[in-house]
Amino acid sequence: MATTKLKTSIVDEEVTKEELSLVRSYLLLTFIHKVFERDCRVISKSGLFKTPQLYMELVSGATKKTSLMLQEVTRELSSHDLKITTVRQDQRGVEALYSCRGYQGEMNILWPGFRREMMLRMRAYLGLSTELSMLSREESATQLALTI
Repeated sequence: MATTKLKTSIVDEEVTKEELSLVRSYLLLTFIHKVFERDCRVISKSGLFKTPQLYMELVSGATKKTSLMLQEVTRELSSHDLKITTVRQDQRGVEALYSCRGYQGEMNILWPGFRREMMLRMRAYLGLSTELSMLSREESATQLALTI
């Protein structure tokens, strides 16, 4: 499971679980949206598909879903006076610095958990099964490339 660490105990008291969930969703949706956009470009330019328009339509539909969801999460962040100030990634995972009603916080999500949650969400946005037994086989065979 992904780990989330907060730097100060004050933040634990002042930032709700719902607000932390919004930060997490924002990170996941941002990465997923960029992956879908990239995949759509690659499909259209690769020349490897006999019917690229079908695959592009599938991925494009998921891209639109993530875009709408990202807009909603952004509205929710704003309504909670929650601003994500910095997003960084390194070999360990993804880090977000944020401020919420004047309190500063940090969320760190390690790659294994982040990739797993991305894959679950991406499968759902594409209308595919999110059955865990299926995912464990696929994860061992494939890793997501998440350089943005």
